[in-house]
Amino acid sequence: MLSCDLSYRRGQFELNIALQTQAQVTGILGTSGSGKSTLLKVLAGLLKPQQGRIEFNEQVFFDSQTRQYTPSYQRHVGLVFQDGQLFPHLNVRQNLLYGYRYLKPAQRRFELAQIVALLDIDALIERRITQLSGGEAQRVALGRALLYSPRLLLLDEPLSALDTRLKQQILPFFARIRDEIQIPMIYVTHQPQELEYLQADILHMAQGKLIHLP
Repeated sequence: MLSCDLSYRRGQFELNIALQTQAQVTGILGTSGSGKSTLLKVLAGLLKPQQGRIEFNEQVFFDSQTRQYTPSYQRHVGLVFQDGQLFPHLNVRQNLLYGYRYLKPAQRRFELAQIVALLDIDALIERRITQLSGGEAQRVALGRALLYSPRLLLLDEPLSALDTRLKQQILPFFARIRDEIQIPMIYVTHQPQELEYLQADILHMAQGKLIHLP
């Protein structure tokens, strides 16, 4: 279960989040500037709240009262951005294994062959990043995040840079992650259809706050 009750302020913007979810996919809808990406960065440990508490599966990520703060690299959370953010100087195989190689053997939940098969990227494995289409690059970015063996997967508008055809190709891979690997996902998007396809528990964000949709 993910539980958080926090406040994060930056300039004139304030994020005030109260959330408890144990859904396999939690979807967050909202307009640009509503705080969706900021929330994911707070959960990942890239931004530190001023007040509150974040707990995931009995591990405390942040608690302002006890001054506990778990840094990003110890949270074991995967974060996938809309542009993939692959390393252009590395080929597909090297990108996939970037986080994996830093894990101890006991921490590795998945192997390269398993993720390559799950995402159908075997034919891409030796390609350079510049040779990939947008959809292929996003699948590689997703594979890299999965090979890090995350306990929680944060998806920041992962399909927004793709056309409708590519979105329809990639959404089934997210469904396979939900069904076969069963990593909890927080999925941020502008498109409710993506969340409906994934049978997500849908929340709406406006002005830094979350509400359930009717």
